[in-house]
Amino acid sequence: MDTSPRLLPDVANDTAPQFQSSIDRVGMSGIEVAILVKGEDDVLMRTPAKVDAYVSLDDPAIKGIHMSRLYLSLQNELHTEFSRKQIERILGRFLETHQEMSGSAYVKFSFEHMIQRASLLSENTAWRSYPIQVEALQKGSEVKYRIHVRLTYSSACPCSAALSRQLLQQQFEEQFYGHNWMSAATVLNWLGSNSTLIAVPHSQRSHADITVDLDESRSDLPIDEIIQRTEGVLNTAVQAAVKRADEQEFARLNGENLMFCEDAARRMKSAIDPMEGVTDYRIQASHFESLHPHDAVAIVVKGVPGGVKP
Repeated sequence: MDTSPRLLPDVANDTAPQFQSSIDRVGMSGIEVAILVKGEDDVLMRTPAKVDAYVSLDDPAIKGIHMSRLYLSLQNELHTEFSRKQIERILGRFLETHQEMSGSAYVKFSFEHMIQRASLLSENTAWRSYPIQVEALQKGSEVKYRIHVRLTYSSACPCSAALSRQLLQQQFEEQFYGHNWMSAATVLNWLGSNSTLIAVPHSQRSHADITVDLDESRSDLPIDEIIQRTEGVLNTAVQAAVKRADEQEFARLNGENLMFCEDAARRMKSAIDPMEGVTDYRIQASHFESLHPHDAVAIVVKGVPGGVKP
């Protein structure tokens, strides 16, 4: 009996393609991995992620790529901190293992970025989760990066607030019409009564989807900077740990930051415009209306010729 190792069939190498043409990207999507992301106090945290991994198939006479090489190259590079350097090593390995057929490589990481947030007033902290995507494309020696961040915030409607104020004015006029003088205590008691809650301005949970393209002038992945800048101008990021004092403060912040989707988009544009190393961006503010069954959406882009579209 012959016990020598047998050669296994390799259809990708042993057969020709039915139609000869190049392919822009071939690979795998949704690969399950764990990445090491820097968290609080610079401690590396193991975070689950999904990865899309592709190379181009430039030689029209070759039937297929080596998918297992992509998978193993990816897994072998994930033992260090998630960074641009790590991503560039991965892309380099993709091309090195497909040098006879591929001239470009692409990878996308999708994961939840965890940040510990303090409550607005009470002495509590809790974790917030931000959906992130990091894309990288290498052609030749050039690597281009794109980062997607999603924020969740509250948006109180300016129109609804104005209409509610008008009803409150009308109620006050009806209640105290003809009074030439009244004490501050009378007004204070009236304001604290249920009769003044005749209308409540509507607000809604909202999403900001921010996409930025980076150049080579910076060596980091500025995920935290994007979050801090945009949440800082919106002022109404949703909260995690909340006591009554925090809820009241959140209501106050919503009242001070009434915004249509157009206002939110302009605020975030003002935050991203000054960022160093950002060559292009797209920002979408989506307000999930409580008044309507549809969403209110505003989109702004940097406006680079040939860049990302609205």
